[in-house]
Amino acid sequence: MPTIFTIGETILDIIFENNQPVAAKAGGSMLNSAVSLGRCGLQVEMLTELGDDTIGEMVKGFLNDNGVGTLFLKPAEGFKTPVSIAFLDEKGNAQYSFYKQYPSIRALLPLAVGRWPLAVEGDVVLFGSFYSLDAAIREEIVSFVKEAKRNGAIIIYDPNIRKNHLEEVEKLMSFVQENIALADIIRGSDEDFDNLFGLDDVKAVHARVKSLGCGHLIRTCGRRGAELFAGDTRLHLPAPKINVVSTIGAGDSFNAGIIYGLVKNGVTPEGLEKLDLNDWCGIMEYGIRFAAEVCCSYDNYIDPDSEFRIPN
Repeated sequence: MPTIFTIGETILDIIFENNQPVAAKAGGSMLNSAVSLGRCGLQVEMLTELGDDTIGEMVKGFLNDNGVGTLFLKPAEGFKTPVSIAFLDEKGNAQYSFYKQYPSIRALLPLAVGRWPLAVEGDVVLFGSFYSLDAAIREEIVSFVKEAKRNGAIIIYDPNIRKNHLEEVEKLMSFVQENIALADIIRGSDEDFDNLFGLDDVKAVHARVKSLGCGHLIRTCGRRGAELFAGDTRLHLPAPKINVVSTIGAGDSFNAGIIYGLVKNGVTPEGLEKLDLNDWCGIMEYGIRFAAEVCCSYDNYIDPDSEFRIPN
C-alpha cells in the first residue's frame, strides 16, 4: 500500500457557536486530511511541529488512535502547540483568531528523530496552506517535496489562503508559484484563487495555474459544487443538499477524498494523464462525499466508522 505524507501545521481548534464553546478538535488543514485518510485504513504519515505540552501529547495520541503515523514527530522543547478560536456563523462558516508562539529556532524534523521519510513511486504528498510559505521551515518542506517528485510520488498542493494572510502572501508570491510548479494537482477553493490571483472565472484560474506548470486544477465552490480541469477533460459536480453544521475541515476532507480515489485506483503521476472523464467523475465524487460528511458535524474529519474504510 502506498504511503500518504501530509505536511502542515498542527493546531487545536476551539469552536464557538452563538458565542458559546461547543467543541475542541485537533486541527490544521493537513492534519484534518490525514485523520480522514487514516480512518479509511490507508497508510498515512504526518509531518508537522508539535509542542512539548498537554495539547501536543493529546494530538499525537489522537493521530495514533486514528491510524496516522507519528514516526517522524517529536515534540519540540519550549514550543506551545498553536490554538485557534473558530466562530461559526449561521451557515456554519468560520472566522478565526489564531494564537501561536513558535520558538526562535524551528525544525520541521527535530534532529532527535534521526531521519527524513522517503517518498517513492505510488506515494502521495499533500502540502500547502500558509505553513508551506513560512520561511523558517520552507527549505525543509520544499526539499522533501522535490525529492518525492523525483521519486515518482504524486504531489498535491492546497494553497488554503485566508484573507488575513493576503498582505504577507503578496510578498511571498514567488513561493506560491514554486509550490504550484511542483504540484501534479492543485486543489483550492474559489476564495483561495480570488485571494491569490484576483480571479473568479475558472478558465482564467486554470490558464494561470497551467502557465505556472501544473496541469490539473480542482476548484471547490462550497454549495456550488466542484470543478475539474485536467488536460482536455472539463467536469463540474454539484454539491449535495445537506444540513450544514460546520464547514471547518470541508476542503481538507475533499482533499482526502481525492487522495482516497487516486490510491484506490492505483494512479501514478504518469497515470494522471491517462484518466478519462469517467475516472475523474469517480475520484471527484469521493471528494464531494467526504466533504459533505464532514459538514454534517463539528468534526474536522470523516466518521471513524465511515463506509469508505478499506478492510485490512
